[in-house]
Parts: sequence; C-alpha cells; structure tokens
Amino acid sequence: MQLTKRLLQKALSAEMTERLGYENYSPDGHSSGNSSNGTTKKTILSDNGEVEIETPRDREGSFEPQIIKKRQHRFEGFDDKILSMYSHGMSTRDIQNHLKDIYGVDVSADLISSVTEKVMEDIKEWQSRPLSRLYPVVYLDAVRVKDRDNGHIINKAVYLARGVGLDGQKDVLGMWIAQTEGAKFWAMILTELKNRGVEDIFIICVNG
Repeated sequence: MQLTKRLLQKALSAEMTERLGYENYSPDGHSSGNSSNGTTKKTILSDNGEVEIETPRDREGSFEPQIIKKRQHRFEGFDDKILSMYSHGMSTRDIQNHLKDIYGVDVSADLISSVTEKVMEDIKEWQSRPLSRLYPVVYLDAVRVKDRDNGHIINKAVYLARGVGLDGQKDVLGMWIAQTEGAKFWAMILTELKNRGVEDIFIICVNG
C-alpha cells in the first residue's frame, strides 16, 4: 500500500505542475493568477486496503486530477502494475505504458511524460535508498503479476526481499523482475542489499 501511495502522490504532483505550468513553490508562480493551495486528505480503497493520500488544490479551485478524480474513492486493479514499476528491469517505455493503463483515459502525451519523469525519480530513489545495518529476518519470495507485452497479457515474476527490523516492523527492501530463479540470482540480490548498507542478517527464509 505504501508503493500505491507513493505513486499516486507523485502522479498528482506532476498533474498539478502540468496544470499550473511551474513547480510547486517556484517563484514563477508569483502573480501568475493561480497557484497551489495546500492539499486535501482523502482515503481511497485499493486492492490491499485503504490508502490515505493528499490531493493538491489550486487557488482557483479548477484543478481536476485525472488519476484519482475528485469523487473517486476506489483504486482497484492496478497493484500489479505498481509492483512492476517499482521493480528493477522496467524501461521508461514500460512505465509509460503502465501509466496509460492506470489512467484509463485519453490524456495528453505531455502529461504522461511529466508523470513518468516524477515517478521515475521516486522509483530510482526507492530502489537505491540506504537500508538498516541489521535485520533479524529477511524473507526472499516471489509474486506473480500480470503484464502487457506486445498486446498480450502475460505473467511475470517479481522477486521480493522483505526485512523484519529490530522494532518488528516489516519493510520491502527491494523488488526485481527476472525470468529465472536460482542461487546466483538470490546471491545477486543479497550483494545489492549489502551494498545498500545491510551488514548482518540472522535468518534468511527463501520461499518458492
């Protein structure tokens, strides 16, 4: 659900930027006739439960978000695409295609490009973020997601590393799309986790 929230917030921010013509808090907005005006909290229902987001407002009250419309309270059927986007191995074109599916409306190519740029920044930041030094337990697992490839819906495997911290909280440490699975693949994942700051794991559980 946190990834759903991250994607929606980045998309909404990009939509507002597209609407105003400048970034939030930019001096370009001074005396422009319209500007950002805070946010409104909203709870939506996704496939995996409730997600609280903050919808941007403009002073004119004319901003009409497209990814989550003003009276829309359900966001279902897109978890697979969001998981895919935050996994390694996705090209910019793949992400653009996912966003087109998520929007489900005829929006401009410029808007899709703007949202893609914002989402790509967040994806790269999330994928490379520093991790804790110690995890008592790390689970290595895979989930199947549906994806569109050359007009056909196919199943892909997204491999996940989930860690349990010293505070007992669970966190997705990383996700990767791969066609094969094996010892070398999992060793690559553990090497990446080490490069991001993980020094010790007490127990590693491999499922699948």
